[in-house]
Amino acid sequence: MKYRLLGNSGLRVSELALGAMTFGTETGFGVDKDESRRVYDAFREAGGNFIDSANVYAAGTSETFLGEFIAGDRERMVIATKYTGVTRRRDVNASGNSRKNMMDSVHASLKRLNTDYIDLYWVHARDYLTPIDEVMRGLDDLVTQGKVLYVGVSDTPAWVVSQANTLAELKGWTKFVGLQIRYSLIDRTVERELLPMAKSMDIAVTPWGTVGSGILSGKYNENSEAEGRAQMRGQISERSLTIAAEVIAVADELGVTPTQVAIAWVRRGEGNIIPLVGAKTILQLEENLGCLDVELEDAHMERLNAVSHIAPGFPHDMLGPQAISAARRIENHRRSTTPRPVVS
Repeated sequence: MKYRLLGNSGLRVSELALGAMTFGTETGFGVDKDESRRVYDAFREAGGNFIDSANVYAAGTSETFLGEFIAGDRERMVIATKYTGVTRRRDVNASGNSRKNMMDSVHASLKRLNTDYIDLYWVHARDYLTPIDEVMRGLDDLVTQGKVLYVGVSDTPAWVVSQANTLAELKGWTKFVGLQIRYSLIDRTVERELLPMAKSMDIAVTPWGTVGSGILSGKYNENSEAEGRAQMRGQISERSLTIAAEVIAVADELGVTPTQVAIAWVRRGEGNIIPLVGAKTILQLEENLGCLDVELEDAHMERLNAVSHIAPGFPHDMLGPQAISAARRIENHRRSTTPRPVVS
C-alpha cells in the first residue's frame, strides 16, 4: 500500500480506506466480530492505516469492534467516524448537525472507540436545519479541545461545503479537509460540481459506492435471474447493465475482475481521491485491494467514459470555454489534460 496526503493537510493515509459499515450484524447487513477482525487484520497486513466508520453503523457496534481491534496499535491508525444520524428514537436532539448532537455524539463515539481522540470527524450529511456557522464553530471547538484532529463532510451540496470552508477560513476556524460522496461509473453526477470544487479547494475525496451497489461487479449481467429480480424492484436500468458490460469487457482484456476495474477507474479521477472499500470477507477485501495492480490505459478510460457519459447540465453546457469567443484564443495552463474530462 502506498500513502497519500489527505487534502490540504499533513495527514498521511493509505491509498485505499477500509469502510467499517460491515462490522456488526445489528442492522442485518454486516458480519460478526470474528469475521470483522479477519478483514481488519488483512487490511492492516496490506499496509492500510485509514478506516472509516460512523456512530450509526450497526447501531454503534462498528465503532465498538473497531475500538477493540485498534487497541495497542492506536497511534498507527487513522480512525474516521461520523455524526448526524439518529441515535435515540423520540429524542428530537439525537440527530442532525447541531452543536448539542455533535457534542453528545463525539463523546459517545470516543467511548465506543475506546480512544482519547478521533483523527477525522465527518459531518455525515447536510441536515437542512443547522446554520453552517454553528457546525463549523462546533467542529473547531472539538479540534481545539484535542478530541478531533481533522474534520470532513459527507453527502452535502458543493455550495454548502464551499460556504463552510470560506467561512472557516475567514473566521480562523478549522476547515474541511475531506469530502465523502457517492461516485462510480454508474453515477458520475458529482463531476458537475462536487469534484471540481474539491480539486479547486484541495479537499480529499473518499468515494463510496464505487462498484455501483454491486452492479459493476457484473453479477447482474451474468445472472439473468438476479437481473430480473433487480429490474422488478426498479434497482437496475438498461444503461447500468450496458456500463457493466463494458467494465466486464475491459476486465477480460486485462485479466482482472470487473470490481477491480470499477475501483481503478475511480482512482484515476482528478484530484486527491482515496476510495472507500468495504468487505464482508477476506476474499472480498483481497479482490478490492487488487485494484491497486490494475493499470487502465487511456484507451480503456475513453471506452469507459463514453459508455457512462452524462450531460454536463446547465450552466456548464452553455458556458464551456468554447462558448466564449475570446477563450478560444487563450492558452489556458490550468485546463485539465487528463484522459477524462470533468464531464464527458
